[in-house]
Amino acid sequence: MSSARILVVDDDKAVRSMLQVNLGKRGMHVTLAEQPEQALRLLRAEPYDLLLTDVRMPGSTGLELLERARAAWPDMPAVVMTGYGSVEDAVKAMKAGAADYIIKPIARDELLVVIERSLEQKALRAEVLLLRREVDERYGFDNLIGTSPVMVELYEQIAAVADSTATVLLQGPTGTGKELLAHALHYRSRRANGPFVRINCAAIPESLLESELFGHERGAFTGAVRQHRGKFEQADGGTLLLDEIGEINAYTQVKLLRVLESGEFQRVGGASTVQSDVRVVAATNKDLRREVEEGRFREDLFYRLHVVSLRVPPLRERREDIPLLVDHFLRKYAEKNHRAQPRLHPHVLERLIAYDWPGNVRQLEHLIERAVILTRDGGEITELALPEDPRAATAGPRSVLPPLGTTLQDALAEYEREVIVAALKEAGGVQAAAARRLGLSRSNLNYRINRLGIQVKDVVYE
Repeated sequence: MSSARILVVDDDKAVRSMLQVNLGKRGMHVTLAEQPEQALRLLRAEPYDLLLTDVRMPGSTGLELLERARAAWPDMPAVVMTGYGSVEDAVKAMKAGAADYIIKPIARDELLVVIERSLEQKALRAEVLLLRREVDERYGFDNLIGTSPVMVELYEQIAAVADSTATVLLQGPTGTGKELLAHALHYRSRRANGPFVRINCAAIPESLLESELFGHERGAFTGAVRQHRGKFEQADGGTLLLDEIGEINAYTQVKLLRVLESGEFQRVGGASTVQSDVRVVAATNKDLRREVEEGRFREDLFYRLHVVSLRVPPLRERREDIPLLVDHFLRKYAEKNHRAQPRLHPHVLERLIAYDWPGNVRQLEHLIERAVILTRDGGEITELALPEDPRAATAGPRSVLPPLGTTLQDALAEYEREVIVAALKEAGGVQAAAARRLGLSRSNLNYRINRLGIQVKDVVYE
């Protein structure tokens, strides 16, 4: 802030001199102008961080200068100075876009506070703009990768529905990029300036899911020491992604149906009704229609979620997109790890295209990330550099005997650990999905995870 460039406009020479001295002592670079037209010429000649102008001056007024400056340089904050008893001028200036005002006679400390606050607000707006640009680059529609017919059709459907208020259901296997599509829906909608909130319904214990969705009041249950705003309140004015929607219990399904129909709900332990304006996007790797038929999912909730249903295809149905995805991940992880982008040997790419990818895009991404890390800077990725060569699934027989010195019990434990870690990776870390994949109950899988000492760092997923 101390090196900020300030343009001071005032017809009183004494005021200009005083401001130049006081602001200069704080390291600010001050340029003086005694009337608005001179100030406009200076603004056109070089950039300034802040405009500090008197309101009442002979000829063109400070308000007219403010309006013209705001129109030409909207990112530059302006602070107006006005005489005591002329607060109505300050009100007009604020309506015209001034960041703040100060009343004459000017107190030095107050002036510095006002200027620094205005400059901080400018810096904050610039930071928000940069963060929004980064978010748009990461989650924007143009970041969706794939030119296969099935993906082009999906993009067209997303573009058509994004700006509507309709609830959207994304159905597809784990690892296909449903969350990325939900982000694209949000950032192409009129709610793009609102929050995007995600909750993985399968990752929250059933006893806590209601509180996470709808919030709770202080004292609602043991440990509820303060009021908690749930995901629906946090997403007010924006989009809420209900990931793994097929995992919620029957009781929570009833409450969810109510909020989808009315926009109203009650916090756990509360009596007052809370309203929330939220666009819901639900995602699942289950066949919800079959879940309805088998009595595990409410039919009325299914149809409320099924207003617009989009099928996200598995990677094996869009093999022609694999070269694009591979190139994207090579570039992404080379940049992330500060190294030159490696090359992919043609026969490796052929085998990647031929593989069925049970873990879909997420599995491919992890494979390429690991290959980039293990390949020399700018080198070539060969089959030897791929620690998880997809051909392993169709490779010839291998010895079933454990290495010498390894007991059967240890070998079985290691194999069990590998299988569980692989299932968790394929399921994106969702224990409920991994348990179904292995034919186990969720509690049984959790017991085995604890017994084998499997930790989060062992299961790398995004």
